[in-house]
Amino acid sequence: MQTSTKRIALVTGANKGIGLEVGRQLASSGCTVLLGARNLALGEEAAAKLRGEGLDVRCLAIDLDDQTTIAAAAEQIDTDFGHLDILVNNAGIAAEGDGPPSTSSLNAIEREFRVNFLGTVSVTQAMLPILRKAQSARIVNVSSGLGSITRHAHPASPYAGFRYFGYSASKAALNMFTAQLASELRSTQVKVNSAEPGYTATDLNQHRGTQTVAQGAAEPIRLALLPDDGPTGTFSDRNGVVPW
Repeated sequence: MQTSTKRIALVTGANKGIGLEVGRQLASSGCTVLLGARNLALGEEAAAKLRGEGLDVRCLAIDLDDQTTIAAAAEQIDTDFGHLDILVNNAGIAAEGDGPPSTSSLNAIEREFRVNFLGTVSVTQAMLPILRKAQSARIVNVSSGLGSITRHAHPASPYAGFRYFGYSASKAALNMFTAQLASELRSTQVKVNSAEPGYTATDLNQHRGTQTVAQGAAEPIRLALLPDDGPTGTFSDRNGVVPW
């Protein structure tokens, strides 16, 4: 086991987009960052890029749709470091065939729930024993404004016109996970929060987003680095609280 006073951070889906930028900024803040990637070659390429910037970054194979890789990743972190300080659940998909609730493909909905919700729950449950070993741990679930039921329910809301039922429902379920897990862990040193990165230009939306990845990474980073008197069980973007 390596001994280090540096915080250890795992970011899933981190070989590109918001996840890569979150990894870069956490490493820049002094963390040892594990870039979680389903494709090991792409993960190693991303890690090498950040190491070229002088950052302490390495790749970790983890696929949210493969329990074997999740268990292996948790075991490796425990063996190498003995604890985990920060978990940023960033990995997610928008499946082809998603759309209005009346016509969304059930296969698309199932895929989105399997990765965006169930995969994140699986990763978090596997990492909790080593998060509990940290002096002060943070879990950040990267959600979406599309996961806000309040926003969808208001006819005048700009979100009301977006009809990506499977994706939105999977993020709403993720928010419920945040709220309940934060409540369960309230008496511990582990804080759990949901981050809305905003409409960021990434592969997920064919780079149609209006924000840069640095802007999209801002709220996940803030929540990952919360001080000990920071909140738990919240849903927020870089402008403040987002309605559930």
